[in-house]
Formats: sequence, structure tokens, C-alpha cells
Amino acid sequence: MEYIVEKIGMSRTVSVPSKPVTLLKVIETKVCEVKDGTAVVAYSQGKNKNKSIEGQQKKYALPSDFNCFATLEVANSEAGDLDLAPLASAQVVKAVFNTKGRGFTGVMKRWNFQGGPAAHGHRFHRTSGSIGNREWPGKVQKGRKMSGQYGNEQVTVKNSVLSFDAENGVLVLVGSIPGPNGAQGRVKVVK
Repeated sequence: MEYIVEKIGMSRTVSVPSKPVTLLKVIETKVCEVKDGTAVVAYSQGKNKNKSIEGQQKKYALPSDFNCFATLEVANSEAGDLDLAPLASAQVVKAVFNTKGRGFTGVMKRWNFQGGPAAHGHRFHRTSGSIGNREWPGKVQKGRKMSGQYGNEQVTVKNSVLSFDAENGVLVLVGSIPGPNGAQGRVKVVK
């Protein structure tokens, strides 16, 4: 069973020894239709509507703020509210989020290169240094670690469930989850 969640942030338990935990808010979703164990679900996100979304809202009789659609594996057999019962008994979940995007970065931040001496007279402080070989192969080889886009990658992590508050829709997982606070992702219950 899959659910769309929003990362609230990190905290820790009060017990001794203390454990780091991540709080996730289960987003309210409506199941539009179910076919072969997978379902089309609608949820609210801060995006603008267009004519095609308005048509889908009329087709499935959705509220006007439900403007995003996704395909999930759900426990429901019919359209309606999403069934949260599997989260209450879950022991382990897989969370899929995008990491924080860090833009165009150099090799020291992106690949943990050491860099050159910081003394006067050197021109090799935070650069990558030489990138090619001599006469053979006469080109930069594939897979060379260089400067470039860093972060904003989809990462899947497996975490154990500490608790689930069904009334407020808050899922507490042991450990960290990638992405900034407020990021949306998916959680899948592992059997």
C-alpha cells in the first residue's frame, strides 16, 4: 500500500536512549477509480488548475482544491477516501523523496575532493586539477567526477515505523528521510 506524504521535520524521542525520528503528514487523498490493485488518486497541491484538471474534478466529483493525480497501490476496492488501516499495523516502510537540490557545485562539495594547497603562489585551491590522460586515449573518459548539478535526485530509504497517529495523520519513522521540510513524497508499506 502506498501513500502520499509531506515531510514535517525531524525530532527525537524522549526515552533513554534517545532515537532520531522523522515526522510525516499523510496527505488527504481521494481514490477516483481502482483497476487491478492500482488506483488513480487525487490530492491537493499548490498548483494552478487548467481545463483538463477541471474536467477530471467534474468526472470524479472532487472538491476544487484537489488538483493533482497519481497512480498508487491501495488497499481500497472501491472509490472514496483512502484506507489508512495498513499504516496502523505497519512495521517497516520504504520512503521515496527527492533530495535537496544544491545547484551547480564544484568538485570539493560534490565529490569531496581534497583540493590543493591554500598557500600563496598556488593556483590550485578548489579546482579539480587535470582531467585527461596523455596521448592515449586523447579524451576525457566517461564517468569522470567533475563539477555539475548536485542534489535533486530521487532516493528510496527503508525505515521502521515508531508510531502512527490516525486522527492527525502523522507517521513517525525512526531515522532520517531525504529532502527539505515540506517536501512531498511517497511511502510504501513493506510486508
